[in-house]
This record gives sequence, structure tokens and C-alpha cells, in this order.
Amino acid sequence: MMENSMKVLRSIATAALFGAGVLLATANSASAYVVCNRWGECWHTEYRYSYAPRLHIRFYDDNWYSRYHWRHRYHWRNAHEGRGYWRNGVWIVF
Repeated sequence: MMENSMKVLRSIATAALFGAGVLLATANSASAYVVCNRWGECWHTEYRYSYAPRLHIRFYDDNWYSRYHWRHRYHWRNAHEGRGYWRNGVWIVF
């Protein structure tokens, strides 16, 4: 009887550890976005700030990529701290 109880406890412990491992493996890290403005400048951000409609800011998933557009229209800018946007290679804070 004691042997069966120990097997059950080991099975429960193993299942709990396995479940915890699956949760850790599938947990999403901070989501990131690619942001592009009407001037064709794009950068990474972790936040979806509200921008004035006149800026024509678009958000894409972090894995967004268009080989055609990158060659012909978009320019990559470095990520920048704080609220703002790139315009002609200059970070504009708002």
C-alpha cells in the first residue's frame, strides 16, 4: 500500500514539474513591434503609443518583413527610449 502511494506521489510530482516546464517554455517574453512612419523610417518598440493621425504611424508584429519594401521604401532606425518618432533621421520627442 505504501509503495503505491509513493508511486502516485512521484507521478504527481513529475507531472507538476513537466507542466511548469511547459509553461516556462511557452511563456511570451515582452512583445515587440516594428513601427514605421509615413517617411519610411522604421524602428523597434515594446509599446503601442498613440500617435497623431497626420504622422501615419503603422505598427507591425516584430517579425514583419517585406524584402521589396525594405529595398525600395523603408529605412531602419535604432530603437529609442521614450515617446517619440523618427523624422528624417532625427528622433522627435513628444
